[in-house]
Amino acid sequence: MASFAKLGRGNIVERVEVVSNDIATTEQAGIDFLNNLYNTRDVWKQTSYNTIGGVHLLGGTPFRKNHASIGFTYDPTLDAFIPPRTFNSWLLNKETCQWEAPVALPDTENRYNWNEITKQWDLDE
Repeated sequence: MASFAKLGRGNIVERVEVVSNDIATTEQAGIDFLNNLYNTRDVWKQTSYNTIGGVHLLGGTPFRKNHASIGFTYDPTLDAFIPPRTFNSWLLNKETCQWEAPVALPDTENRYNWNEITKQWDLDE
């Protein structure tokens, strides 16, 4: 099965549809199928269910950095789906297209929560 993300204003993902591999033999074939099905000329981009943070979970070739979900943004320069920003202070890692805290998570077995006011990790009590 092939997954396709419908892009709306600002390249924001509005929905994700699954199309049989028998139909979506290419990305364009899947796009044409969806636009014919819905009688539209929407913008669709194929997305990989098995790709997260630029890694294919089954050892295959990663595709567009992350599986698209509603609310993600498609960045045509990076050819990637980017999740919504977690916190305003977090920075985009362009290799993984994931948001990262400006301060590394402490390397302990304890649980922490991000404190956006102090811009640090607080111990979860």
